[in-house]
Amino acid sequence: MYQQYKKMLLLLMLAGIGFSSQAQTDTGFIHTDLALNQYLGKVGKQNLGYIATQYDVSIAEAGIESAKVFPDPELSLGYFDNQQATLQLGRGYNAALSTTFELGGKRPARIGLAKSQAELSKALLQDYFRNLRADAALAYYNALQQYYQYKVLTDSYRTMKQLADADSIRFKLGAIMEVDARQSKLEAGTLLNTLYQGEADWKTSLVQLNLFMGKEQRDTLALPVGDFENLNRDFPLMNMIDNAQNNRADVVAAKGSKTVAEKTLRLAKANRKIDLGVNAGLQFNGESTNEIAPTPAYRSVSAGIAIPLKFSNTYKGELKAAKYTLKQSEVQYQEVLLQISTEVTQAYMNYEAARKQVAQYRSGLMTEAEKVLEGKIYSYKRGETSLLEVLNAQRTYNDVQQNYYQAQYNYAAALINLERSAGIWDLQ
Repeated sequence: MYQQYKKMLLLLMLAGIGFSSQAQTDTGFIHTDLALNQYLGKVGKQNLGYIATQYDVSIAEAGIESAKVFPDPELSLGYFDNQQATLQLGRGYNAALSTTFELGGKRPARIGLAKSQAELSKALLQDYFRNLRADAALAYYNALQQYYQYKVLTDSYRTMKQLADADSIRFKLGAIMEVDARQSKLEAGTLLNTLYQGEADWKTSLVQLNLFMGKEQRDTLALPVGDFENLNRDFPLMNMIDNAQNNRADVVAAKGSKTVAEKTLRLAKANRKIDLGVNAGLQFNGESTNEIAPTPAYRSVSAGIAIPLKFSNTYKGELKAAKYTLKQSEVQYQEVLLQISTEVTQAYMNYEAARKQVAQYRSGLMTEAEKVLEGKIYSYKRGETSLLEVLNAQRTYNDVQQNYYQAQYNYAAALINLERSAGIWDLQ
């Protein structure tokens, strides 16, 4: 099928329809071949959404440093003047240092919460990439499918154009009626319009690949190479469910959410403990020389503690919210497990159905439709059948081909969604 793909490109270059140097002249686009593994590698390194999400991990890790911070001590300095010049009262200055000691394990609780949030961010990043990789692969196979659909339209148009040209000659020779020549020409024109739209759909799907690769390449379109082969897998359903429920990134994220909720509850309990304020000070009083109460200069030292009265502990809103969040995360974790089991089972059934559909097409439907069309065209040229029968055979053949390529895409999409849901990946 890949050789057919290359052959089609060569034919289109020669015919000046849509591709290659002619396409570059008409549209300004250059096509570069890109295999699936190369494409997914570029997606993993260059996708802008993925790069932006990676900063969530860096932000969370920076939060760990913030959680390690101790309360800052406070230094106060003062100067006083008794403002009694006639009584010759003294002047002086004072200095004090105070700080708060966090009790109840607040700092370890903050650090533990920050670390669990960082781990959760990493799990969410992995889950983001799991979905990104699957969506990018779907876009790749969709572009491949759009090419083959375009190829069907191109072949159909070429066949009808040749038939219309032949009918024009046959009409001039008096072999057929004018209405038949007009009809075949009309059908060729209609197919040409459909071909234009098919080309647009194909190139639009190629532009989508640039979005996933995170590059604005205005003059270059990646051209998927390959086919829809090597999609057959033999996955035991129960093993896939067990693997997904143990290893899938969103399960790890759900576990991380439970851990974050537990750490949040621990911090909420720690915040209800009192903090101890400690202060120490030094004061210098200048000499007072008045006759009534002369006082020599002296220094005084002070120290003390401050104990907050935790009347706020009578309100337990923060503690209750943390407990409910923990219970909620436990239920959500069970929901994720159930959802995974359902997703894997549904994806497995869809994959098996898609595999059977493709096998049905490959068992002879394509060949039979092609033989019918060739027979009708041959009979028409010999005057043994009507143009209407040829057109019906052509439409049937087109429908069978288009449905076949749609079934192949559905087959690839079913495999991608199955591996996405099971938390595995082996597409190359």
